[in-house]
Amino acid sequence: MKIQFYIRFHTQYGESLWVSGNCRELGKEDPAGSLPMKYYNHDYWFLEVEMSTSCLAQPLSYHYAFRNKEGELIPEQKNSRLILLPETTEDTLVLYDTWIATGEIENAFYTAPFREVLLPSAVAPVIPAPSHTFAVKAPLLKENEAVCLLGNTEELHNWKTDNPILMNRCGDHWCAQVPFSKSLLSFEYKYGVYDTRRQHLVCYEEGGNRLCSFPFAPGTRVVLQDGFIRLPSNTWRGAGVAVPVFSLRSEKGMGIGEFNDLKLLADWAQRTGLKLIQILPVNDTTATFTWRDSYPYAAISAFALHPIYLNLDTLVADSDQDLIAELDRERQKLNAPDELDYEAVLKTKIKVLKKLFDQYGRQQLRSKAYKQFFTANRHWLQPYAVFCYLRDKYKTVDYSKWKTHTQYKPADVAALFKSNPVVDFYCFLQYHLHLQLKEAVAYAHKKGVVIKGDIPIGVYRYGCDTWVAPELYHMNLQAGAPPDDFAVNGQNWGFPTYNWQQMQQDHFGWWRSRFEQMSHYFDAFRIDHILGFFRIWSIPLEATLGIMGYFDPSIPVPANEFYDRGIAFSEDRYSKPFINNIVLQEVFGEETAAIKKQFLITENGFDYSFLPEFDTQRKIENWFALPENKHNCSHLKQALLRLHANILILKRSNQEQVDYYPRFDLHKTLSFRALPHDQQERLKSLYNDYYFRRQDLYWKKESLKKLPQLKAATNMLICGEDLGLVPSSVPEVMKELGILSLEIQRMPKQTGLQFFDPADAPYLSVVSPSTHDMSTLRGWWEEDRKAAQVFYNRFLHLPGEAPLHCEAWINKEIIRQHLQSPAMWAICQIQDLMGSDEAVRRKNPHEERINIPADPHHYWRYRMHLTLEALNSNTRFTEMLRAMIAASGR
Repeated sequence: MKIQFYIRFHTQYGESLWVSGNCRELGKEDPAGSLPMKYYNHDYWFLEVEMSTSCLAQPLSYHYAFRNKEGELIPEQKNSRLILLPETTEDTLVLYDTWIATGEIENAFYTAPFREVLLPSAVAPVIPAPSHTFAVKAPLLKENEAVCLLGNTEELHNWKTDNPILMNRCGDHWCAQVPFSKSLLSFEYKYGVYDTRRQHLVCYEEGGNRLCSFPFAPGTRVVLQDGFIRLPSNTWRGAGVAVPVFSLRSEKGMGIGEFNDLKLLADWAQRTGLKLIQILPVNDTTATFTWRDSYPYAAISAFALHPIYLNLDTLVADSDQDLIAELDRERQKLNAPDELDYEAVLKTKIKVLKKLFDQYGRQQLRSKAYKQFFTANRHWLQPYAVFCYLRDKYKTVDYSKWKTHTQYKPADVAALFKSNPVVDFYCFLQYHLHLQLKEAVAYAHKKGVVIKGDIPIGVYRYGCDTWVAPELYHMNLQAGAPPDDFAVNGQNWGFPTYNWQQMQQDHFGWWRSRFEQMSHYFDAFRIDHILGFFRIWSIPLEATLGIMGYFDPSIPVPANEFYDRGIAFSEDRYSKPFINNIVLQEVFGEETAAIKKQFLITENGFDYSFLPEFDTQRKIENWFALPENKHNCSHLKQALLRLHANILILKRSNQEQVDYYPRFDLHKTLSFRALPHDQQERLKSLYNDYYFRRQDLYWKKESLKKLPQLKAATNMLICGEDLGLVPSSVPEVMKELGILSLEIQRMPKQTGLQFFDPADAPYLSVVSPSTHDMSTLRGWWEEDRKAAQVFYNRFLHLPGEAPLHCEAWINKEIIRQHLQSPAMWAICQIQDLMGSDEAVRRKNPHEERINIPADPHHYWRYRMHLTLEALNSNTRFTEMLRAMIAASGR
């Protein structure tokens, strides 16, 4: 049979449209197999394809792509069209389509949280009928509403609003089959909303009449897929709660929140009208078995779940009374502290889990259900289990220090996996983690609540992922973030950066697998530091302070540009620490002489450089870490590290060339202060051009190489954490791809603002009063009295002096303002929600902070002070929140 594709799209000279699909004739979804279309007229592009009979066996899925003048192929929203092809091959099928851009708001309502839970719908193909089939999407209709169709012909009921054509649900679409007169050349039509209970037209869609002006021959089946009905698309709004799993407290917990506790949280969410639970990453971070592993963003596997979240009670047999009694004793001890004792909890759980594995674990691993789990996850589970075994055997995750298997070889790992039964223990853990998390998520869905996960931007330097595929990472670099108000020296996360060029070779297969793994459990997810998909702050391994980094990829400064700008560039002066007697006196004061003697060398008595044994920040750190040097004052170490950072230009060399990068905040350095005024001005001009102008288009193109493919890997709703130094192209790309932004009141993105107003949020966004990287509302109010006063007067519109503490009514009003925002989601930390009630809030708000980004050694140990059972039984507080949420229209 023949299929004629028509797509409505206005183009300019040098641009073109392409079509691809799931059958052989359309390239089997391979972009390289896409077919070029032909220009038809000002409104349409056209292509006729002869389809083989083999294509008739399955519904036809297809989509279009736009190739711009630069040759870039920009796809429309995928999975938008599904057609059940007629059984007869004699007919011609004509498809008139409307381009569906990935950034259209309505696409969000067909992602997993809406399709599966919030606005349930099923995928089903449109079935072409003889003559004409109309299909349109309308995701936000109310109960007892249907889409109807009217037009200017007898077949379309001549605009008679008392007798429209009622359309039927067919998967995502509303469809109507209309037999037309064969002599008809063109017609006008429009969709509307019909109240099926009261039997009257509620409204027409917005905009002018739609027009079909194509004649059709006998034996032709015409399908008009008109995209979305033209109605307001920003009317659905939801509220959610954010809390790390480890912070949950329940009466049956073991000193930490567990996957099972998500059920109790879902109960409370349902009672309050919250539609979403947002958690932090739950991947395995077990590198040292110490509290340092409490950092949830340092996963040793991007796929494995953390054993600390297993609930033990469900794994213990009722007949094992001795073990049950032991767990009860441990429970009382571990639940007593106000904060998480990470090491004690993990030690207890691993000890019990090994007992359980010895009792019945191997028997379970012979079950059909486990074998299915293993087969589906073998690609990551087998190397992960062997990695954990070797980590425990050699007492380190640093695989370069292992006596065997320092390099990953699939055959050797498979042999070890098969021959060593100890490895099975780690598979046993992952199997039950999988079951418990799946069960908790399914329970939440039944309560009408969706789960939002968090995908870290990095992986642990010595983790399973880097062991298995070191070629995917730049192991000589560290990821981090440039300085900001929260971390004046920048942040160094320690993760290796990604080798994006290598990853692109298989179309980002590792990332797509990572996203697919997330989709097994989560409906939506937050991309941690989405800016890293545009460029990442890269810090050389020999440096320790984040301020010593540069953006990669980026367009560097070639040596000749300095001279073109009139900058008297010298590597010794600009790219090495600027140290002289004046600098030393200002930094070290009375300790200058001792510093010179211990750490520095000079040839002229005025200019200094570091001794070879101290010529990097890493060497400084290592020296102060030695037992014999730990007595030295920490302020000296920090001063020496800052002295290393007293440079203006970072130099990076490779085999092909030398690149230069302006050091961030170079104008704040003592080195800059020592320059002549004219050189300062020229260097500032170069700095501003490098950071705020020359990279924008380049970074946009870099992001569009990655994000569209990764977004298409799953149907999860995606939110990007776009905070910090945000390139101007980031909002544009996120809007273009339909990725929700994050809007935090105390981190406005517009220059010159002290606070962001939730009322100004775009619809495709998440608003929140705080994040896990910030103080809670109450903590901030007490920490920054000056800012709190400004907020009190300008945002609460109240005169006079602000109260010393963020009283419950103030906290409640800030929450209310966020709920009233036009953003799709308002998600608040559970601490901020509880802060709205004097009887529920924690006594000391400074005990509620989860993370301090400026401290790389922070202990992540916050726990709720109330149990989830107590929260569920507090009817007064729950009803207060429910009333606030309902009043906001969420």
